[in-house]
Amino acid sequence: MAGKDKPATGKTVTIRQIGSPIRRPADQRATLIGLGLNKMHKVRTLEDTPSVRGMIAKVAHLVSVEQA
Repeated sequence: MAGKDKPATGKTVTIRQIGSPIRRPADQRATLIGLGLNKMHKVRTLEDTPSVRGMIAKVAHLVSVEQA
């Protein structure tokens, strides 16, 4: 259970959902859910890894990114 609350030491990235998944392909909706975003204007702070960056790139038109 330790380590699930906050990412381990390292860089993080903060993302905010700014676009609706309505009328988007199913894979883009699933990517938003995978990032932990499911409602407009929801904000998540995630560990900055290549897999997270790839997910962000896939839905870049639906999210805004802030370096943390």
